[in-house]
Amino acid sequence: MEKVLNVLRQRQQQFGLLKWAERLRLLLVGREADKGLLFRIFIYIVLIETAYLYLNPILYMISNMVKGLDDLLDPTVNWIPKAIYWGHLKEAWELLNYPSSFGVSFGLSIGASLFQLVACAMAGYAFARVQFPFKRFWFACLIFTFVIPPQVTVLPLIIMYREVGWIDTYFPMLVPALFGHGLKGALYVIIYRQFFSILPKELEEAAKIDGASLYRVFFKVMLPIATPAIVVVFLFSFVWNWNDSYFPMMFLFKMQDVPLSIALVKATGDLTTEEGRLFAQSIDMAKSFLAVMPPLVLYLFTQRWFVEGVERTGLVE
Repeated sequence: MEKVLNVLRQRQQQFGLLKWAERLRLLLVGREADKGLLFRIFIYIVLIETAYLYLNPILYMISNMVKGLDDLLDPTVNWIPKAIYWGHLKEAWELLNYPSSFGVSFGLSIGASLFQLVACAMAGYAFARVQFPFKRFWFACLIFTFVIPPQVTVLPLIIMYREVGWIDTYFPMLVPALFGHGLKGALYVIIYRQFFSILPKELEEAAKIDGASLYRVFFKVMLPIATPAIVVVFLFSFVWNWNDSYFPMMFLFKMQDVPLSIALVKATGDLTTEEGRLFAQSIDMAKSFLAVMPPLVLYLFTQRWFVEGVERTGLVE
C-alpha cells in the first residue's frame, strides 16, 4: 500500500511539474504565434528602436536650440540644458522672416493640396470606373510621369514658364495642381484609383437608375464617401509641397516673398564673431524646428484619419 502511495505521489509531482511547464510555455509562447510574451517583447524592442531612430534627431534639435552660451561651452551638458534660452528661436524667426515665409508656404501648400484633391480624384475615378479609349495606354503614361525624375523635365518647364511670363510668380506651383499634375500628382491619382476600385458598383448603378449623370454620381455619391483617400492625399500633398525646395528654387529665385523651404537656404546669420559661429548650429536647429512644426501639428490632429485612410486605400499592401 505504501509503495502505491509513493507511486501516486511521484506521478502527482510529475503532473504538477508538467502543468507548470505548460503554463510557462503558454506564458512565453502563447497559444498563437503572436500572443506570447517573447513575441511581445520582440515587438516592443523593434518599436522602441524604430521610434528612437525617428525621435532622436527631433529631440537633439530641440535640445540644442534652447541651449545658451554657458550650456554650449559646458562639456557636461549633453541633452538637458541647465537653463532654457529662447534667443536662438528669436534669431531664427527674424532670419527666416517667419510670418511672411510661413504665409507663402501655407498658402501654396493649401492651394496646391485642394486643387490636387479634386482634380486627382476625378482622374482616379475615371481610371477606376469609366471606360474610355486607350485607357491602359493613358494609365501607363501616368505611371511614366510618376517614375521619371523631375530633373529631366525642369529645363523644358523653365523655358515654357518663361515664355508665358510665369517665372518669379506662384503660378508654376498652382496651375499644374489645378489640372491634377503638380508635385507627385500621379501618385494621388493612383491612390484614388485604388480606393474607387474597391467600392461596390451598386452605388453607381442605383444613382444612374435615379437619372444621375456621370458628374452627379461622382460629386454626390462617390466623392463624399472617399474621405479616407481624401485625407491621405491632402496630407501627402500638403507635406510634400511644404517641404519642396527644388521647384520653388527653380521658379522663384528672384522673388522676395519665398516659401519657408527657400528661406531656410537663404537665411544666414552673422558668423563674423566668435559668438555667432558658436551659435550657428543652434540657430540652424531653431530654423529647422520652425520649419517642421506646422506639418507635425497638422499630423497630430489628423493621424487617426490618416492611418485609416492608408489602410483603406491599399497603401499597406
